[in-house]
Amino acid sequence: MFVIIAGGGRTGAQLAKSLIAMDHVVKVVEHRAEILARIHKELPTESIVTGNPMDVNILEQADIQHAQVFAATTPNDAENLALCYLVRERFNVNRTIARVNNPRNAWLFNEMFNVDVAVNQADILARLIEEEMSMGDMMTLLKLRRGKYSLVEEKVPTNAKAIGMAIKDLDLPTNCVIAGIIRKGALQIPRGVTTLSEGDELLAITDSEGANKIAELLKTREN
Repeated sequence: MFVIIAGGGRTGAQLAKSLIAMDHVVKVVEHRAEILARIHKELPTESIVTGNPMDVNILEQADIQHAQVFAATTPNDAENLALCYLVRERFNVNRTIARVNNPRNAWLFNEMFNVDVAVNQADILARLIEEEMSMGDMMTLLKLRRGKYSLVEEKVPTNAKAIGMAIKDLDLPTNCVIAGIIRKGALQIPRGVTTLSEGDELLAITDSEGANKIAELLKTREN
């Protein structure tokens, strides 16, 4: 995958390092002297394009015409919006991601400005706190489809309501699938007739409604 990142600050540089480590092709466009001095110590020289990302010629120098993903991570929300709009309208970049610096501006980061994904740190933290408070011991392993779905894990506790129940009888929502069960250290692919046992570790792909249903089923029975 070929990714162009506008802005080499801490967010952009860390994103670039992570993507390079995963063998993606990355170009970071940056013009601030102090930032360039730092990222030349952190990133390969061939991954750095010196210049203002707001300059179309500089974007073309970075080969924006062939980019599959564009990430606007500058510290200026107006620039991030303008860049996402530009690269989609002029260069038809398939996927755009924009950093939201001021949460008050988050409402602007939508399809009107060609923003596919808005990264709002305040919103992400709030959602994580809400999930941790509502999901009890359930652990989120991976976010899927822009955060709507998750791969979650939870252990079946002693005296849970779901012990002895077949998966087909759990009455799970449509957007919730038990994808695997780790039982005594071995992974099992569950079927509809598979019953749950104490100590099972459930792996489920689900939305928030399904996660709440699983949490309810794994509550312990009242004596």
